[in-house]
Amino acid sequence: METGMLWFDNDPKKSLNLKIQQAVDYYRNKYGCSPNLCLVNPGNLVKSNQPSETNLVGSVMIRPFRSVLPGHLWIGMEDKHTAVAG
Repeated sequence: METGMLWFDNDPKKSLNLKIQQAVDYYRNKYGCSPNLCLVNPGNLVKSNQPSETNLVGSVMIRPFRSVLPGHLWIGMEDKHTAVAG
């Protein structure tokens, strides 16, 4: 993903899945299409008791990415050349 929407939510009472779903809903309303990729700080996956490998929230793939700061989500559409390259 080269471009996307940066979403910040550091509410410790919300689950990571809820934060992602809220970001997905906002993205869909703002851009008129549904995202399919969400990059999160690996520490956010550990705090949410989710394994660090790829997960899904609805149809959105969740991947750990060190460059994303804690409490932030980078959400958007996966680039086709990135998806093929793995």
